[in-house]
Amino acid sequence: MDFLQYINPGIDSIKPYEPGKSTDDVMEKYNLNKIVKLASNENSLGPSSKVKSAINEFEDFHLYPDGDGKQLKSKISEVELLSDKNIILGNGSNEILEIVSQTFLSERSECIFSKHAFVVYKLVAKVRGCNFHEVEAKSWGHDLDKFIEHINENTRIIFIANPNNPTGTYLTHYEIDKFLQKVSSDIIVVIDLAYYEYVTADDYINTLEILNNYKNVLITKSFSKIHGLSALRVGYGMGNKKLIEIMNRVRQPFNVNSIAQKAAIASLDDTNYLQKSIKHNTNEREFLYKCLKEMSIKFIPSQGNFICIDVNQSGRKIFELLLKKGVIVRPIELYEMPNFIRVTIGQRSENEFFIQKLKECL
Repeated sequence: MDFLQYINPGIDSIKPYEPGKSTDDVMEKYNLNKIVKLASNENSLGPSSKVKSAINEFEDFHLYPDGDGKQLKSKISEVELLSDKNIILGNGSNEILEIVSQTFLSERSECIFSKHAFVVYKLVAKVRGCNFHEVEAKSWGHDLDKFIEHINENTRIIFIANPNNPTGTYLTHYEIDKFLQKVSSDIIVVIDLAYYEYVTADDYINTLEILNNYKNVLITKSFSKIHGLSALRVGYGMGNKKLIEIMNRVRQPFNVNSIAQKAAIASLDDTNYLQKSIKHNTNEREFLYKCLKEMSIKFIPSQGNFICIDVNQSGRKIFELLLKKGVIVRPIELYEMPNFIRVTIGQRSENEFFIQKLKECL
C-alpha cells in the first residue's frame, strides 16, 4: 500500500479517540442483566421534556437544515447577550475545535495546551501537522504562567479547558483575565466551556466580559452535557465577528441537522430543567465525595459532572473489573493518569451501585 507513505505528517502517530463502552456491548460480553454507564459525562436525567416534544413535532425530514441556523443562533444570542454575528454553530463543540484548528494551524505553526487536558486538542494539532507544547499541569489544572513561557512567534492557538476534562479543575475569571493580558492579540485563545453550566464556584469566568475585552478569544459551549443532547451533536462557538466570519468560510454546509437545532432551542427555553440538572449534579457530587472519603479514596475535587478518582493501582484494571460487574467508567491512562478512573455523576441509584461495585473491586 504505497499510498501510506503520503499520509499527512502527524496522522501516522494518532491513536483513535476512545469513546466510552456501549451498554449493549458490555451486557452481551459479560452476560449481565444490569448496566450502569458512567463513562461519557452525559446528563443522567436525559433531555428536557420540551426537547422531546419538539422532536416529536418535527416533520420536515425531506428538507435540508437551515445552513446558517438562524433560529438557534437567535436563541443563543438572547442567552449570551451577543449578536448572532458573534456565533458559529458546530456538530458538537468538537467541530468548532476542528474548524478553528483548520483555519489557523499548519506545519509552520504551533499550539499550546495543558497536560491532562481534553485529548482532542492534541488530536487536531497532529492532524494539521502542527508542533505543540503540552505544558506540565499544576495541581491537576492549567499552569497559565508556564503557558506564557512556551509562546513564540509561531504560536497560533492556545487551548484552555475550563473546567478541565478529565480532572474537573477550573480557572477563575481573574486568572484567565490576567493571562489574556499577557497574550499577543495575534494568538487565538480557545476557552472550552463544555461543562460551563455545572460550575458552582463564585469566581468562575464571566464570558461576556472576556469576549468584550479580548478580540482574540473563541469560547466554545456544548449541548451534549447538561442539555442531554449528546446523540444529536450540536455545540457553538462565540467570538469576534471577523473571527467567526472567517471560521464560517471553513464550516461545512448543513453541519447541524434540523432536529438538533430544534432540540437545542427547546432546551435553552427550559431554564427550570437546567436548574434542576445543576442542583441534581451538585447534590450527587457531594454524595459521591462523602462515599469516597468514607472509603479513604483520594479524588480530585471537580466543577464538572464527573469525578477523577485515584484508585492507587492500575485504573485500567479497576475499569475492567467494574465492567464485569456492570459499571462502565473511563480509564484515563491516555491522559497520563494511569492510576485514575473518571466516573460520571449519575442518578442516586446509579451512584450507589457504582460505590458498591467499587468496594468489591478494591
